[in-house]
Amino acid sequence: QVQLVESGGGLVQAGDSLRLSCAASGRTSSSYVMGWFRQAPGKEREFVAEISGSGRSTTYADSVKDRFTISRDNAKNTVYLQMNSLKPEDTAVYYCAADRSYYPFRGDYWGKGTLVTVSS
Repeated sequence: QVQLVESGGGLVQAGDSLRLSCAASGRTSSSYVMGWFRQAPGKEREFVAEISGSGRSTTYADSVKDRFTISRDNAKNTVYLQMNSLKPEDTAVYYCAADRSYYPFRGDYWGKGTLVTVSS
């Protein structure tokens, strides 16, 4: 079992930056692929970004590419999502996920989410 706890959400203005963190505990291992999904009001959950266990491979959704950066610190069992140039359409609950597989990355374990609200 892996427990995931997100933090760092909040209310920001368009163009601002925000960094989300996801602390993992339990049977943690650098072999887990970690990533982020988000769910906007009235919409389905969508993939945002993922990072391999070593941190050498990353994948992003087209909508966040060049604005968001995912990283991980395996010594701290923590994954980060640096979000720059935020837009109102980035408003969503952001969920951290862990999976054994890089592709497809569906999430075997999930956090409870952290809300990001971007005002225009």
